[in-house]
Formats: sequence, C-alpha cells, structure tokens
Amino acid sequence: MHIPKQKPIRSFVATGEGGVGDPIGIRRAVGAGGKRLALGLSAFLVTLTLSSLAYAANCKDPSAPGADWSDCNKKQLMLGGIDLEGGNLANTDFTLTDLRGANLAAANLEKATLVRSSLAGAKADKANFAKVEAYRSSFAGISAEGASFNSSELQRTNFSGAKLTGADFEKAELGRANFDKAVLTGTRFPMANLSRATFSGSSFEGPIDFTDAFMFLTRIEGVDLSAATGLEQEQVNLTCGDSATKLPAGLSVPANWPCPAD
Repeated sequence: MHIPKQKPIRSFVATGEGGVGDPIGIRRAVGAGGKRLALGLSAFLVTLTLSSLAYAANCKDPSAPGADWSDCNKKQLMLGGIDLEGGNLANTDFTLTDLRGANLAAANLEKATLVRSSLAGAKADKANFAKVEAYRSSFAGISAEGASFNSSELQRTNFSGAKLTGADFEKAELGRANFDKAVLTGTRFPMANLSRATFSGSSFEGPIDFTDAFMFLTRIEGVDLSAATGLEQEQVNLTCGDSATKLPAGLSVPANWPCPAD
C-alpha cells in the first residue's frame, strides 16, 4: 500500500511567522509595547505639567480674602494695606516684604518666612504664625489678639505697641524681642526663650503665663507682674527689674536688681 509522504509540521511557536521565534514578530511585539508605554508616559507628563501650571498659577493670583499663596515666593514686595483675611499663606516667603497695615486676620502663615519684613499696624487677630521665621521683623502696633506664635523664631522682633491679648507664644524664640507698651493681657509664654527681651512699659490687665519660660536678663523694670502665673523665684532671679517692678505674692526681689544698662 502506498503511504503518502506527510509534509513536515511547522511549529508556529518555535518558527511560525509572527511567533516567538520570528524576529519580525518579536520586533512588532516590542514595538507595539514600546508605543503603548511611550503614549502612557506622555499622558502622565502632560497631566503632571498641567497640574504644576495650575498650582503655580495660585502664586500669581491677586490679593483677596481667602487667597491661596501657600509655598509662594513673595520676597521684597510692597504689599502694604492688602487684604488677605483668612488666606492660606503657609510656607510663603515674605522676606523683606512690606506688609504694613495689611489685613491678615485669621490667615494661616504657618512656617512662613518673614525675616526683616514689616507687619507694622497690620490686623492679624486669630492669625496662625506658628513656626514662622521672623527675626529682626517689625510687628509694631499690630493687632494680633488670639493669634498663635507657637514655636516661632522671633529673635530681635519689634512688638512695641502691639495688641497681643490672648496671643500664644509657647516655645517661641524671643531673644531681645521688644514688647515696649504692648498689651499682653492673657498672653502665654510657656517654655518660651525670653532672654534679654524687653517688657518695660507693657501692660497686663489680667493674668500672663510665664510657665517654664527662660528669662535670662529679661527687662521687667516698672512692670506689674502681680497677676502673672507660672513665675518661679529661679526665673525672677535671672531677670532685670527695679523698685517699681511688682511680683506675684510669695516671690522676692533679687539682690542683683537693678541691672546695669544693656
């Protein structure tokens, strides 16, 4: 019997056209995958770019109540009198910027940079200045009642004539800060560094909290501290007062008073 000769079976997997073993098929598969990857990456970059542009656009928004200038660069600008009430100014850089007379009431300035800037005469009641850097800045005449300055860097800052009723300076760095003629009723300074700060001429129409505050050579000449809370004899011994200084009951005048002029 004649048995027809069978044709050899061609393995599609090993050698078939378009199969794994086919160089052309491999190139086509890799090429298609590469295109899909490239298209996906391009779409991601476009989305990221648009998001960045939308975010950056906030920094160019005009000043207005509730404005979002967070993380923006606002250095060396003349912004006196602007209205940013309730605005988000967190981590904004206001170095050397003029903010005199600005409305910052209830604004969030947490971690903002205010080095050598001026907020003189500004309205900042209930504003959040927590963790700001504001050494050698002017807060003279500011109204910041109920504001938070928690853990802020405020060395050599001028608070003369400021209205700070109910303000919170817990753990703030206030070395050589000037509170001359400031209103400090109910103001809190627990664990604050008040070394060489000046309180002479300031007024307290109620309690003021100095719990664990560091008061090395703090100037309290002529200040009525009879209603102060948290004040210990060890703290008073480091301060600079005079015969007109009034201390809480139970505390005595240190032998080193009055101090020489600083």
